[in-house]
Amino acid sequence: MKYRTIFLLIVMVSMASNAQEIDKMALGMAVERQLSDYPESMLQDVYKAFYQEHFGAEHMIADTAAVRNYLNYELDHCDDQVKPLYYEPIGVKGDYVRVYLNAVKDDLITSEQLLWAFLDSAKPAKHTALDWSTKWETIIKTIDEIKPGFGTEEERALLRQASQQNQAVHHSEAYNTAYHPHYRIVKREIFEQQLKPAIVTGNCQ
Repeated sequence: MKYRTIFLLIVMVSMASNAQEIDKMALGMAVERQLSDYPESMLQDVYKAFYQEHFGAEHMIADTAAVRNYLNYELDHCDDQVKPLYYEPIGVKGDYVRVYLNAVKDDLITSEQLLWAFLDSAKPAKHTALDWSTKWETIIKTIDEIKPGFGTEEERALLRQASQQNQAVHHSEAYNTAYHPHYRIVKREIFEQQLKPAIVTGNCQ
């Protein structure tokens, strides 16, 4: 019985170690995907992608009327996106999805559908015990392994300070110029239930 207990403890430690290794691998793949898909990314754009996965859309909500008005304004005035995307998962696990305004402009979903999916996704979520500043330091170490020297010391210092205060950042000017990003953040479960069927089939409901 004693040896069986010791064996089970060893297995549990081994499983925990493997889980951490898988997380590290997944993080590395997510960083590589960001830098490969968006080569004009600055360090703050990488920060933004992982921040959005960690916090979702909570920080973006003022009131429903203001959110609706800004969405309609953006639909009327935004440039066509350089990359013809309708949606893409972000971060390590893909728990949140960027739904691009192309999906509305191409009549796959309505602006109201996107609005309410976005609002539903912005309800306060329970965050993991790992705080954002600690997570960002892990991401920086991963970036250094994949692309050493990415980001200036000034950028790193500013983003470290932002992470310690749980602050969001905007896309960089270089990213905006290269990709014209216009999207809303939607929780994956809500996206799959409310938006993805219409986008995939091309039937606006």
